[in-house]
Amino acid sequence: MGAHHPECPQRLTAINDHLIAQGLDAYFVYYDAPLATDEQLLRVHPAGHVERIRGASPELGIVHLDPDTAMNPHTWQAALRSAGAGVLAVDLVMKGEVENAFCAIRPPGHHAERSNPMGFCFFNNIAVAARHALEVHGLERVAIIDFDVHHGNGTEDAFAGDERVLMCSIFQHPFYPYCGADKPAANMCNVPLPSGSGGDEFRGAVQDLWLPRLHQFKPQMIFISAGFDGHYEDDMGGLKLLEKDYAWCTEQMRLLAAQHCGKRVVSMLEGGYVMSSLARSVGAHLRALAQL
Repeated sequence: MGAHHPECPQRLTAINDHLIAQGLDAYFVYYDAPLATDEQLLRVHPAGHVERIRGASPELGIVHLDPDTAMNPHTWQAALRSAGAGVLAVDLVMKGEVENAFCAIRPPGHHAERSNPMGFCFFNNIAVAARHALEVHGLERVAIIDFDVHHGNGTEDAFAGDERVLMCSIFQHPFYPYCGADKPAANMCNVPLPSGSGGDEFRGAVQDLWLPRLHQFKPQMIFISAGFDGHYEDDMGGLKLLEKDYAWCTEQMRLLAAQHCGKRVVSMLEGGYVMSSLARSVGAHLRALAQL
């Protein structure tokens, strides 16, 4: 997205390097993500949104859709591949080819509203994946977990009022995108946290607010918008989470999935902009998912 932009290619390099350095890479099966099709995108976004992004793709240089969100000549394909990763992950998990999946992708997606790219996001990757599970695989109930430091306003926009989806999120508030705390829809379990909140507050929200709702809902698949910019080393926000907090939350979701939905979990990378803390946090997340 341009020089010095926090949403940079080095994010995925840092994750891959950490997995190799820790010897974790040997435990995973790797897949190349396909490009999402128009049909898959249109389950979430109207045709005008897809055409706007397609039409904005430059032949040279960088084009800004808003002050934070920019495209270069390769962004269109990268955005399609990010959304396609979730579709493939759902297919693999539903076929039983893998128990769960993590999509190491960029650009992220949870700020992309149905008709509005924003916050580094073009298409709502997690929403595209969840709709694929509902519409193609015939699931009746899916849960979306979002622990990014920023509220997943795009995911809420896609699913508010949809009784097939329960979204559980924590986020720093007040903070970008300055929404999510005021009278959310009944299927939204939004827990705003003040700046400076750490593991105790996060775990309390999960234990006291998320888990009762999730057990009552009995999802048939769990999706995770896995943003790691709430880490105390990440100056993108003001939360004070640690790797052990992400690992603990992931373990709670894995146990929930084992109880209610045949262990089916699809996790997709969202934020996380300090390379070391991002890589370590993803490593902890994957250890918990894979029970390593």
